[in-house]
Amino acid sequence: MTRSVIAVGFITATSGIALAHSGVKNAAVMQRMMGMSGISENMKVIGDMAKGQIPFDGDAARAAALAIAGYAAQTPKLFTAFEMDPKSEAKPEIWDNFSDFMAKSMHMETVATDLSASIQEPQDLGPAVAALGETCRACHKAYRE
Repeated sequence: MTRSVIAVGFITATSGIALAHSGVKNAAVMQRMMGMSGISENMKVIGDMAKGQIPFDGDAARAAALAIAGYAAQTPKLFTAFEMDPKSEAKPEIWDNFSDFMAKSMHMETVATDLSASIQEPQDLGPAVAALGETCRACHKAYRE
């Protein structure tokens, strides 16, 4: 059942991503947007479980946290080159303070990796969502339009 839920979620997520990112001309910006969407969709899995919208599945929650860690690890590489597109929400401040941007990405990776080992019960999800959400907000506040 877990695989089918994840598969349906992936299909739904990727079809939404395609629509949300239509019109992006710059391939590097598109890759960045896909990476950010991957984080978002995995946060949604954990968040929906925390809200009781989908049943708790520890394996799926831990897999989502690990996926977030993987995307976070790749984020600095996706933003290394200064690339812009009218559809991009990235602020130029990313490249003005790239070391801070990298530190925020690495922090998200660490938090997500730690959570992937600690999510065991439904009550673990609330703190997981809060901790991961804070890493998202920290970066978005500084570096996203």
